[in-house]
Amino acid sequence: MPEAALEPRALTFPRLMRLGRSALHPLWLLPLVAFLVAVAVLTLDPRLSIACLLLAAGLLLAMGGVHLAALARRMRERRLRRQVAAVVACDAIPAFTTDAMGRLHYQNAAAVARFGGGEGGPGRETTLLQRLEGHFASPSSTIYRLQRQAAAEGAAREELSTRAGTARLSVHRITGGFLWRFDETAGDLAARTAEPVSLPRLIVNARGKVLSMNRAMRNLLGREATQLDELLPPGVVAGDVAMIETARGQVPHVFAACEIAAGRQEVFFLPAPEPIAERATRNGTTCLPAPLSFEEFPVGLLRLTDHGIVLGANRLARELLHHTPSQGARLGDLVDGLGRSVSDWIGDCAAGRTVARPEVVRAVHATPVSYLQVTLRLMPCPSGNELFALLHDATELKTLEAQFVQSQKMHAIGQLAGGVAHDFNNLLTAISGHCDLLLLRHDKGDPDYPDLVQIHQNANRAASLVGQLLAFSRKQTLQLQLIDLRDSLTDLGHLLNRLVGERVRLVVAQPAELDLIRADPRQLEQVLMNLVVNARDAMPAGGEIRIEARNEDLLAPISRDRTMVPAGRYVVIRIKDEGQGIPPEVIGKIFEPFFTTKRAGEGTGLGLSTAYGIVKQTGGFIFADSTPGVGTTFSLYLPAHEGTLPQRAPEPSPPALGPGTGIVLLVEDEAPVRAFAARALRLRGYTTLEAESGEEALALLDNPDLSVDLILSDVIMPGLDGPGWVRQAREVRPDVKVIFMSGYAEDGFSEAQARIPNSVFLQKPFSLNKLTETVQSLLS
Repeated sequence: MPEAALEPRALTFPRLMRLGRSALHPLWLLPLVAFLVAVAVLTLDPRLSIACLLLAAGLLLAMGGVHLAALARRMRERRLRRQVAAVVACDAIPAFTTDAMGRLHYQNAAAVARFGGGEGGPGRETTLLQRLEGHFASPSSTIYRLQRQAAAEGAAREELSTRAGTARLSVHRITGGFLWRFDETAGDLAARTAEPVSLPRLIVNARGKVLSMNRAMRNLLGREATQLDELLPPGVVAGDVAMIETARGQVPHVFAACEIAAGRQEVFFLPAPEPIAERATRNGTTCLPAPLSFEEFPVGLLRLTDHGIVLGANRLARELLHHTPSQGARLGDLVDGLGRSVSDWIGDCAAGRTVARPEVVRAVHATPVSYLQVTLRLMPCPSGNELFALLHDATELKTLEAQFVQSQKMHAIGQLAGGVAHDFNNLLTAISGHCDLLLLRHDKGDPDYPDLVQIHQNANRAASLVGQLLAFSRKQTLQLQLIDLRDSLTDLGHLLNRLVGERVRLVVAQPAELDLIRADPRQLEQVLMNLVVNARDAMPAGGEIRIEARNEDLLAPISRDRTMVPAGRYVVIRIKDEGQGIPPEVIGKIFEPFFTTKRAGEGTGLGLSTAYGIVKQTGGFIFADSTPGVGTTFSLYLPAHEGTLPQRAPEPSPPALGPGTGIVLLVEDEAPVRAFAARALRLRGYTTLEAESGEEALALLDNPDLSVDLILSDVIMPGLDGPGWVRQAREVRPDVKVIFMSGYAEDGFSEAQARIPNSVFLQKPFSLNKLTETVQSLLS
């Protein structure tokens, strides 16, 4: 296998050394050195002679240095290989070390005993492929693939099917090569250990020696067993009930065994059914036939032909299938959802073409939907091979998997929404800003003025839509403060009454005492408005919307809708309507962005997702309960806070915008946004310096003669971000004031901003007036 294909393409130091060794090889350079010496001796020009001698000496020194470095590297590699060999020498698992070309450097005693041969080396040209060839399918491509992955990631492993069962081939990157291990028990045992079988189980070889035992077996016996004969009385065969000496004394168990590979068996000890156990205990026997054991097995079992025809199903299997198979029924008629033909799966298992692994399928006759985990086992019988199917209820597992997938999808959508919203805010800042610049040059009588106003209004509508995306993705900047919810509901009541219309009656019920909450008042009002508008739309014929608020103490955590609400004190807001309700099949999707049950053109599908994002970012929880035809209730759990409301200071009147003075350093990587902001500031009289990155801004500030009164910087930029480069600038200019601007606040940005004094935040998109007002407020 070519070495270049197994190493990263980066020009690393070892690759440079190899290039240097090849370039400075004596076979190449000695004739050149001899030529230079000859020229130095024969030339009549003393300066040329000295130059040739110096060049020849330099080449000799370079050759010596390169080869000394290569010698040191080879010594380090040999020392490391010796250390690795010392570690794996006594390992019971075959281990090899190879170079990048796959040539063997070392193999331990277990490898020699298993695969033969001694140590390899450059002279013998023994390769790992020669050692492992014939033991599993496609060894060349497997070794190449694993070595390539280990070269890039440091380690790799793969489960392989061998003639004896399964094995695990693993490789680790070491200096100068790779360390390989071929474990013929790990793959087979790990595959079965991973199965959700909690029954006591052993794996024994043909002589009855115990190769492994699971935790359930060790717990049952209270000790380690070495031979199967230690556990079973003489004459016991599969299907019999045997008295097993356990940690709790002699307990009757059903003995079952099945062939898993050549010379190895998987042995189960199943708790005996109560009637048989009573007979065994009463008679004092150590071995009792159990003709009814199949029916009373504590796991669901199906007996199948090698063509998938059901020969029998025990009681638990019938319960799990929610069906009693008829004579001649096929397994494919009872389950589906495998992803391929059930008959093909059975054929592969019967022919031994696949490793017996559990598969999750759906029970066809189950209502509600039920999922089963099915494991097929081939059982030799006198009348021919039969298959046993072990059934386990996997409904809860599939439910958890669906919940996890939903959580991952919501997280991915949130990440996408936040990224898209950030980029759109940059575009909208440029559009709205340049529109403001055009409006400055057109009065109301200008024919173009209405078109510019329309552009400006649509840009604002787009900014509002992007704000909803940011709310869902929880990337917006909230101005959190202590608020009394009673005041907010009172102030909001008049607006909500106008929103719901005449056919809907709005009732607001709140106690005399209500704890304070910490939230953004405007964003919380948006949540309540979105929920009330949805409730109104769900009642086209009219009805009542009831808003209730009360304190609630959770003495214990509550778990619902894939989340856990911790114990504590909460202010709970419930919005109830008498509308059409939400169907059960879609209630799990209502908080997803752009999902709506309204007709096209009646909604964006962002109302509930916005409410979800704001409540989550506030530290609360939101749940929906709905009964079709009766109504829907949304419950908001907001953590209660102690403290007192701050005194409301009178809002200062906005400063009059006039000519400004001062030097502003504008740092923005988006050229359209930078062009608008620079023009806007210069129009107001500010001297404006521009930079497109934090590194360029620091280079400008290195000039001690440059005076800067204010820094206006984007937060998210390639290279150094806004807080990062401003912190460095503050080391030499501690008094400069800062305005950070961003399409959204990154996680933890508020803490970074708090560590930078004299700094404020400007949310994108911003208008020309908002920009100049913010700058003027800091420089005035």
